[in-house]
Amino acid sequence: MIALIIGLLVSLIITMVGTPLLIRLVHKLNYGQYIRQDGPQSHQVKRGTPTLGGVVIVLATVIGWGASALYRYCSTGTTPSWAAVLVLFAMVSMGVLGFIDDFAKVRKKQNEGLTVHGKFIGQFIFATVFAVLLLLLPAKNGKPTAQAGMSFIETPFISFEFAGRFLAIVLFVIWVNLLMAAWTNAVNLSDGLDGLCAGSSMIAFTGYAAIAFWESYHVAGANNSGFSYNVSDPLDLSVIALCAAIACLGFLWYNCNPATIFMGDTGSLALGGLFAALSIVTHTEFLAIIVGGLFVIEAMSDVIQVGCFKATHKRVFKMAPIHHHFELKGWSEGKVVVRFWMIELMFVIIGLVIFYGDWLSRSGLWNG
Repeated sequence: MIALIIGLLVSLIITMVGTPLLIRLVHKLNYGQYIRQDGPQSHQVKRGTPTLGGVVIVLATVIGWGASALYRYCSTGTTPSWAAVLVLFAMVSMGVLGFIDDFAKVRKKQNEGLTVHGKFIGQFIFATVFAVLLLLLPAKNGKPTAQAGMSFIETPFISFEFAGRFLAIVLFVIWVNLLMAAWTNAVNLSDGLDGLCAGSSMIAFTGYAAIAFWESYHVAGANNSGFSYNVSDPLDLSVIALCAAIACLGFLWYNCNPATIFMGDTGSLALGGLFAALSIVTHTEFLAIIVGGLFVIEAMSDVIQVGCFKATHKRVFKMAPIHHHFELKGWSEGKVVVRFWMIELMFVIIGLVIFYGDWLSRSGLWNG
């Protein structure tokens, strides 16, 4: 518990102190955001707002976890797990990709950074390295760093091991690439209104902190009653999720409407990569669809809009992603953001109820 508190405090301090420093630096370098011309015209007033704020979120999460890990090592001799290190690698690598994209935008002085192919190649390289290392690096205390399969909660309902070790790795790499691409793009699409992505991510990662903490209390080998989870050092994962949630909270102080800084792709891709990685190492890839329900809605609204327009030349929404649809219907930006936060909170609550219900069912305590 002390380790969690240390991570929380360090992450919060870094975002609260580091964000205004970054705002001044970005102002000095004249690295302002360029707004898409086909978006709501009311957003054009945001042109020039400092961007690259995701740098602070990533640093706050990594340093907060590092301070917590240092305390655990000094007090109990516990060393960090590969699962935690690789989850942070996923976050940082996707953040680096987003930083390159953001930097290209401000250098070109337009809203187009990396090409679609450039982003895809970058995501493929980083996600593949992440997936292979998950399966090859030694697990902590005999627990697997990752499972070569697809899981709703804990036990894979589709295991790739049936194909043999080599093909299992290949299938797992493909699966991880799909998850990384899906979640990074889903979170990125939600970053269209002041505070929407930061607040929604804060809620989603709080949910994952609770999931990982519960797994740590009921991890295989511990002297606790009920079903046990075969997850590698879930307490480490809980600290990371909590640090990310608190980093988003601190950043939200400056990112709420009217925003004085945007997280940019640096932040949204990093948060999407972290969300995907946490779902994989906690063995909850399909539960994540519920926990991150708002991001799924944002992504699906874009897919539906594009698909229907190509097929029928008619639009389902006034504008996609769906948060712009409600803006054009007359909702204020603040109303859209707060209501979307509420929707994400409901998804997290539903996800936690399902997660706990699954534990009760597996423990034989459902009727107890």
